[in-house]
Amino acid sequence: MAGLWAKPIVDVQVSVLDPGAEGEYVRQLERAGYVLRVREPAHRMLRTPELDVHVHVCATASDWERRHLLFRDWLRVDAADRDRYAATKRGLSERDWPTMNDYAAAKSEVISEVMRRAEVWASETGWRPSGVSSA
Repeated sequence: MAGLWAKPIVDVQVSVLDPGAEGEYVRQLERAGYVLRVREPAHRMLRTPELDVHVHVCATASDWERRHLLFRDWLRVDAADRDRYAATKRGLSERDWPTMNDYAAAKSEVISEVMRRAEVWASETGWRPSGVSSA
């Protein structure tokens, strides 16, 4: 995202009808070099052995998909929250984290604050995820 500081990791979101139908996508991603690292009811995450690309798989029209697209779109329009989130990420990146979950948890407070404002914006503007078809 233009203007957002980031670690050298590319995050990709892929929406499928059913993340639980792993036979439809996991083998292909594994053949491309990705390793399945997270298996949650509504989300899978695969990453490269080099840890430089994370592929997040969620259900089309799910809350997981909506939240992440709203967060992205809000940061594209609100420079103050984009800068706040970037500063948080930059500060946290200077520390060593035992796991990616610890790093994610450390960002959760600022993400919650940003999402509260994003939800207000979505309600006021009628925001809907673009380029997403309903399941």
